[in-house]
Amino acid sequence: MVFQGKKLINDPNDVVTEFIEGLVETYPGMQFLDGFPEVKVVLRADVSRSTYDKVAIISGGGSGHEPAHAGFVGEGMLTAAICGDVFASPPVDSILAGIRAVTGPMGCLLIVKNYTGDRLNFGLAAEQAKSEGYKVETVIVGDDCALPPPRGIAGRRGLAGTILIHKVAGAAAAAGLSLADVATEAKCASEMVGTMGVALTVCTLPGQVTSDRLGPGKMELGLGIHGEPGAAVADIQPVDVVVSHVLDQILSPETNYVPITRGNRVVLMINGLGATPMMELMIASGKAVPKLQLEHGLAVDRVYTGSFMTSIDMAGFSITIMRADETILQRLDAATKAPYWPVGVAAGNHPPAKIPVPMPPSRSTKSDESLSRPPQLNRQGQILEVAIEAAANAVIDLMDSLNDWDSKVGDGDCGSTMYRGATAILEDIKKYTIFFKAAYAQLTASSQSIVTAKQWAEALEASIAAVSKYGGASAGYRTLLDALIPASAMLQERLNAGDDPCTAFVLSSEAACNGAESTKHMQAQAGRSTYISGEILASVPDPGAMAAATWYRAAALAVKEKYGASS
Repeated sequence: MVFQGKKLINDPNDVVTEFIEGLVETYPGMQFLDGFPEVKVVLRADVSRSTYDKVAIISGGGSGHEPAHAGFVGEGMLTAAICGDVFASPPVDSILAGIRAVTGPMGCLLIVKNYTGDRLNFGLAAEQAKSEGYKVETVIVGDDCALPPPRGIAGRRGLAGTILIHKVAGAAAAAGLSLADVATEAKCASEMVGTMGVALTVCTLPGQVTSDRLGPGKMELGLGIHGEPGAAVADIQPVDVVVSHVLDQILSPETNYVPITRGNRVVLMINGLGATPMMELMIASGKAVPKLQLEHGLAVDRVYTGSFMTSIDMAGFSITIMRADETILQRLDAATKAPYWPVGVAAGNHPPAKIPVPMPPSRSTKSDESLSRPPQLNRQGQILEVAIEAAANAVIDLMDSLNDWDSKVGDGDCGSTMYRGATAILEDIKKYTIFFKAAYAQLTASSQSIVTAKQWAEALEASIAAVSKYGGASAGYRTLLDALIPASAMLQERLNAGDDPCTAFVLSSEAACNGAESTKHMQAQAGRSTYISGEILASVPDPGAMAAATWYRAAALAVKEKYGASS
């Protein structure tokens, strides 16, 4: 299966230049080296080779990995970033232009990811610069831990761990170290870092057709950042399983990718590959840290979570682990003006990640004990329990239909949300929301020990008023109130007419169902449905109203079946 990738771009051939133009307009601390059509170099705006008195740190490579590398240009990190075309090594002339623009008497360090094109072009530019009198050192980063130990000259690929080397080298240079010392620190750090990635999709290059070689239900382990195939394709697994596999691979003593053993201090980076939501990245971080601590016996000193080195729009993430010591931590914590470095990761002791929820002051041990031993329900309590259980089960059965309706007029999760609520109620019927709190307040206001049918009707009316007050909706707004308001009115009417409570309850549930169905003919005035056209709205009822009518109807029928007119 192939398809044309959707992109918000102009000419696919201009994406890198236009990206840089937007970047330098956004961040005044950056400049675009102008003058050569093939040169795409981002520089620190405050650096001039004639006056710069520190070691310049230069990196780069093919574009498509944003924010790497240009997003890490700034005081304390990169002095310049050389941007090749998408997934293509930058040409020698471009690299050489960057070296000439920012390198002063202290020299420059080139940080190069281990790909043949990058090594060749940066190497040639370095030799040319040396012949012109510049002092140049080079560090190659190969942190990939997915493939077997190298058996040829290619070696391990450079991945997201390169960003940590940028930070270490940039901080060392900012501290005034010599070129030799900066290069030594960067090289030592590069030998302490390992990375492995996992992806759910391949990436889509601008203007090109892409193929979903993975297919549905599959993920790829150990892929490269240019969309090249990984070490293995497997069925999609829960993130717990994926994280465990990746950590085991990086830290395997058999392959000895990185010199990390139990008791070491480490830095963790969870890196999004371009299309992974922050929610999923944070879930991976939350699972990785305790696994590193408890299963691998490592002290996790810093955690960096976000998108640092992407693969255009690939869905997935990579995990990087770097052995840390005081010097490396000092370099990582040093100040920087690079816009995409996560400055919020602070040094110092980490407070407890989880703390208990504070209890209300009036709560006592005695009341806690009483909650753990629920009293025997009286007859009215039994009726209520039957109604709640029937209502919750009806909502659970309706999940797929609610999701289907909601996908047309909302965000598609109404059924799933109701399912979670109904399941929680079945597990613990003491949990209640605004609707039930308002009803409870109305019922407890009575001094009678037995609650009458009229008082139940008044409690329903009070709960509807509370939902309307806090939600802002009323009758005709195409919400759950369009089911509950006619139900409440019918209940009051039938009780006043002398009907027995069960009959009144069932008739009012019919009014709820009719009210829910009538929402097809209403223009939404509340919720996400307000953004949907009337033509689409007319095709389905309001999911919230249908959910309310369904649980109300189920409760009424369950009470009638079990207790009949005697209730």
